[in-house]
Amino acid sequence: MFSSLASFFRLVRAVLTLARHDAVLPAEYQSVYPAPARLLGATLRLFARKDQAENPGERLARALERMGPSYVKFGQILATRSDVVGERFARGLARLQDKMPAFGDEKARAVLKAEFGAEADRLFAELGPPVAAASIAQVHKARTPDGRDVAVKILRPDIEKRIARDIRTLSLGAALAERFFPASKRLEPKKFVETVSRSLTVETDLRLEAAAASELAEAAAVAEGYRIPTVDWERSSKQVLTTQWIDAIPLSDTDRMAASGLDRAALATKLTRAFLATALDRGVFHADMHGGNLFADETGDVWAVDFGIMGRIGRAERRFLALILHGFLTRDYQAAARAHFAAGYVPAHHSVDDFASALRAVGEPIFGKKADEVPMSRVLLQLFEITDLFDMRLRPELVMLQKTMVQCEGVARQLDPQHDMWGAAAPIVERWMRRELGPEGRIRDLGEDLVRLHDALRLLPNAIEDWSDIATKLKAGELKLGGGPKIRPWALRLAWLGGAALLGGLLVYTFG
Repeated sequence: MFSSLASFFRLVRAVLTLARHDAVLPAEYQSVYPAPARLLGATLRLFARKDQAENPGERLARALERMGPSYVKFGQILATRSDVVGERFARGLARLQDKMPAFGDEKARAVLKAEFGAEADRLFAELGPPVAAASIAQVHKARTPDGRDVAVKILRPDIEKRIARDIRTLSLGAALAERFFPASKRLEPKKFVETVSRSLTVETDLRLEAAAASELAEAAAVAEGYRIPTVDWERSSKQVLTTQWIDAIPLSDTDRMAASGLDRAALATKLTRAFLATALDRGVFHADMHGGNLFADETGDVWAVDFGIMGRIGRAERRFLALILHGFLTRDYQAAARAHFAAGYVPAHHSVDDFASALRAVGEPIFGKKADEVPMSRVLLQLFEITDLFDMRLRPELVMLQKTMVQCEGVARQLDPQHDMWGAAAPIVERWMRRELGPEGRIRDLGEDLVRLHDALRLLPNAIEDWSDIATKLKAGELKLGGGPKIRPWALRLAWLGGAALLGGLLVYTFG
């Protein structure tokens, strides 16, 4: 009870913090609000401080920083979508990506000593000041005794306690939203918070991040021009991650990118294809692709860092996703609609034809157009209306994929305002479709079926023994099925014959 009360008061404090920074309904957008929202905004601004930043995005960023690392994650997503929130607003939020206050050199060295039982000077020949600081950790440039330049990521002190507290507050907020705003249930706010909670919990164990970096490096082999730094396992632990140092430009640094002479349109295409290739081909993807975690080197390759949040998608879901994307790419809205129904994304009582028509209403106005010709905020609003009309619920297993797709497209559009995400995606989706639905995919399906059949056959002797014991007890009258008809011996023999016939059919189907 006391924990719930504490979470409630933290939730109230979060709302007040937003109000004090004029970040709930900013005054700059007063003219576009409906009358009730204008009244609410004017009331909340009575609590606002007077010495606020002029940029509403920066005001929101400062409020989120005060509220905690879990809230900062939401701001980082918004910072990549200047096409939705506006260029000025997104520029103000950009400080959340890698410009948060550092926690000091002494604390960093104390963490290193606690983790490795040795002073920092014994671990590294040089350990520089923080070069970037985010909501969860900060990064130092260092040099190993054998002369290698490395990046040393160190968790913020007591970050686990702060995240646990934030998650309790967000969980309470989700529960209140479902209770008092029934329409929000379709978006599954509780499950969304659970997904964020799991990812943030993983993000506070840097051993898991090291493993994720290693796994993604293997997956990145399928994507051209996409690279992952190698892990220094000897100098990595639960609170410290040491990796190869990358001399490159952050994609969030628009001035340096503009002065670099790099082909930003090509970088945008590489980024989109890298995300889709790893997700579709390997079922694993970097799930925190904001501009502060992505870099471009002098050769035009894209580097990713910060692997605390990894997304995974099963083979069945990848197939449905590819079918949906392919339907949009080929303007076959019937195929895209059937894939939604087959995946269970749309309840069966709706009409496939009606849903296909709704998808056409979204797809046709944007097909073949450049990014700067498409008002993405309008597209998102239309998609939201369609999901409401067809009772579509947010799928927890796809939350990370959807969120990352939004981030990835946002960064790509910052690089190239005319980036065509559909055009960039087409070769990856078509290649995956040819492989999955062609001979290679059928052979893989057969192999998976054989593995499942092998596992089932291994369990068969135990099942036969169980059936035999049950049959013996039934025949002896030691076991009775309450209220049901008496089972005759001939019925038991028939069941045995049916089971044998089923097993025989499976073997013939598999090996015949």
